[in-house]
Amino acid sequence: MGNVAFAARALCQGLEIPYVMPEKNNKGTLVTGAYYSPEEICLPFKIMMGNFLECIERGADTILFVGSCGPCRFGEYSELMMKILRKMEHDIDFIVFDMSPEIGIGEIRRRLGKVLERSPVSLARKLSAVKKAMKIQYLCDRLDRAAYLKAGYEARKGGCKRLLNEYKARLYECQSPEEALNILKLYVKKLASIEIDKSKKPIKIAIIGEIYTVIEPFSNLNIEEKLMDYGVSSERMLTPSWWVKDTALKPLKLNSLRVSRAAAKYLPYPVGGHCKECVGEAYLAGKKAMDGAIQILPMGCMPEIIAKSILPTIQKDTNLPVLTLIVDEVTGEAGFITRVEAFLDMLSSRRKKPDMAS
Repeated sequence: MGNVAFAARALCQGLEIPYVMPEKNNKGTLVTGAYYSPEEICLPFKIMMGNFLECIERGADTILFVGSCGPCRFGEYSELMMKILRKMEHDIDFIVFDMSPEIGIGEIRRRLGKVLERSPVSLARKLSAVKKAMKIQYLCDRLDRAAYLKAGYEARKGGCKRLLNEYKARLYECQSPEEALNILKLYVKKLASIEIDKSKKPIKIAIIGEIYTVIEPFSNLNIEEKLMDYGVSSERMLTPSWWVKDTALKPLKLNSLRVSRAAAKYLPYPVGGHCKECVGEAYLAGKKAMDGAIQILPMGCMPEIIAKSILPTIQKDTNLPVLTLIVDEVTGEAGFITRVEAFLDMLSSRRKKPDMAS
């Protein structure tokens, strides 16, 4: 999922646990995963199943997975995936980190212990490995965020996109957490040195929706990079770093307070997934006077379907145009891009004709 693999690999390297680095998601991954998945299950499940099968072929014998509870089908992923893999006669140790209170803290510790007991390093080095992995994830997210936002202001178009592709290609080949951190720090400086034209007033888009399809470029047909090509600045709140912080604060009910308050008027009840975040982000984007928002969700995603039904009201209240893009394994890129281009043309016209914005 996006840059998560870089941080996860760094963690395994720091713990000295053997690992299999997944290939970048591609059409073959999706075709394989979709073949063995239930037809009506959502796109993230199919891509993940493809990831698992490709890594199993390369020697993986353990899968680490995060769980969830609530109405979203993600809470059923792990059980269904284990059944499918068992039916295929794969002998896999499936370790699920689930924050459900029904499981209990003792069971969570036991599952965490199954991972840590395989590491031969000291406790101090284990803590250091976790810290470095989190730092790598944070810097990846920071680089992406800065590049997507800065792309609309570039004096010479294409520099931000080039640096993004460069740092990810180098990270894919690095062999230690320390090397990864050095690469990331270097590219933070390189990105900061890109010349900008402050006279530019690019279209600004908020990327909202279901967390996997928003974060993973393959699932959303690289929409953020395509917006960079159009000279558009984009912002996205949902990142792996945000998810870690949100999960840590959730037991204290201190997670995403600003977004929760923004969504409360429209969605007073929890409905699972990241519906609340989608609604809250849309409202805040409208209040920030952004030009528009693009909601991305997998086919059949119940929480995002609820969010989609609320967004027209937010659009009316805040005057924020919203484009909803639904993705699955048969989504065609040509039609996808046509809709995005038409949306950007409409936003550009609104700027030229202020009366259209009312």
